[in-house]
Amino acid sequence: MSQVVFVTALSSALALSQAASGASSVSPSSRTVLPITFTKTLSASKARAGDVVRAKTTQATTLPSGEVIPAGTEVVGHVAVATPFAYDKTPYAMQKESLLEIEFDAVRIGGHDVPLKLTIRAMADPIVSWGAREPKSTDLDSLDTVTQIGGDELVPSQSTVVNRNGDVVAYNRRGGVYAHLIAHGGCDGSTNEVSVGIYSPTACGLYGFNSVEARETGSMSVPSTLTLVSTHTSPTIWRNSTALLETLPEAGAAH
Repeated sequence: MSQVVFVTALSSALALSQAASGASSVSPSSRTVLPITFTKTLSASKARAGDVVRAKTTQATTLPSGEVIPAGTEVVGHVAVATPFAYDKTPYAMQKESLLEIEFDAVRIGGHDVPLKLTIRAMADPIVSWGAREPKSTDLDSLDTVTQIGGDELVPSQSTVVNRNGDVVAYNRRGGVYAHLIAHGGCDGSTNEVSVGIYSPTACGLYGFNSVEARETGSMSVPSTLTLVSTHTSPTIWRNSTALLETLPEAGAAH
């Protein structure tokens, strides 16, 4: 997939914001990835359709043009469906699914809401996310090595991130971790460098969400939609869960 972009409104919003500050406009092209953290807990047991979804970017995202979407930029959405889990005590009962469906609506840039059209490449619960920020607890490691979500290793004092084979797969720079996405599972690769934050470039799917399945993660036919289902619990996206949001290609873009 070679041409991945925000909707055209992103250019307009950035241009308006930059015009106010005297900066030049931007027309982003190619792949854009937003590493985010959720700032509000959402659970199928309590949420209602229409409830606001709130998150913020955790790392600056540099567009191919060189313009930057800062860390801390707000991403908003809403709950589309929330069906709580209810245990059926009937012998041999087939438990009914509990469902939590959210839609990412916009990223707020320079006071403007820019519509989003994306897929959720990977998502991790707060425990897994915290583990990807904390050094390994061992006397054998004096370098404070951190394991990214997906298994790659980052040494804070070094500029490279390596996989289990010792291959360089990402770069640790001021402001965050950057990489070319690597195809893995149902996720494809990229030819341009993107922000990956605490994730490995191969990260794909759910991490730490036990007994929960991601039935929908966003596609051209159902963009910006995340549907979590379970027959054991009410799916919950806890505050401080993290995710990689990857923009979808424009209609007619090359793959």
